Parts: sequence; structure tokens; C-alpha cells
Amino acid sequence: MSKIEEIRKEMVEAMKNKDKDRKDTLSMLLAALKNKAIDKRDDLTETEENEVIKKEIKQTKETMESAPSDRRDIIEQCEKRLAVLREFAPEEMSEEDIKNTILDVLKKLAIENPAGKDKGKIMKELMPRVKGKADGTVVNKLVSDMIN
Repeated sequence: MSKIEEIRKEMVEAMKNKDKDRKDTLSMLLAALKNKAIDKRDDLTETEENEVIKKEIKQTKETMESAPSDRRDIIEQCEKRLAVLREFAPEEMSEEDIKNTILDVLKKLAIENPAGKDKGKIMKELMPRVKGKADGTVVNKLVSDMIN
């Protein structure tokens, strides 16, 4: 079952349960997926579906972070939306898995004591391996920690 079908099914369930917040979030996600498919003029692959979901999560986090702290209503709405979006997001790599992948890359590149000048080479080799499975900021932080 594709994500679009799965989300549509969940949206119908949310409407039956009169869960407006969940229905709105699923409707927004469904529209984003459909728009991407229309732009592509073909069905989306699982990877492309996951990219759309991650993009929606990222945009929601940015909205939450940019909201003034006295606007609890916006922050709460974003938290509810994130909870629903995360149900459909792919499993993220743990920090331990990312560290192991970094060590594999260091072995492959034959870098024993990584320095600042090696970061570009490391990231170039590492990012394709973790793309779509790990948050880029976390990966960058872990590589920086290993270098320092």
C-alpha cells in the first residue's frame, strides 16, 4: 500500500472519529504528496514519499521554532502536527548507527586521525550513505565531534 493510500485511509478514520486536528494534518500531507506526484507526472517512489514527509516535518519544526514563546496555540498545534507526521516518517538512524557509518567511511578513506581539512572528503562520502535515513545537522555535528 502506498503512503497516499495509507494516509487517505487514516484521514477517513480521523473524520469518522471527528478528530479535526489529525484530519487537517493528514489532508495537508496528502496534498503535498499529490502535488509532488503531479509535478513528477508519475507515481512517487517510497524514497520520494519519505522526502515529502520529512520536508513537511522540517517546515513544521521551523514554524514552531519561529513562533513567539507567548503563542502557545501555534506551538501546541505544531506539536500535534509533528506527532501525526512522525507516524508516517521513515525510521531514523540512531546516533550510534551514524557513528559506525562515519567510522566505516574513515576506514574506506584511510583517514586515521581526521582533521578539519578532511571534513569535506568525509561528508562527500558519508552523505549518500545516510541520505534520507539521518538528519543532516546531527550527522554534521557527529563528524565535527570526531574531528575535534
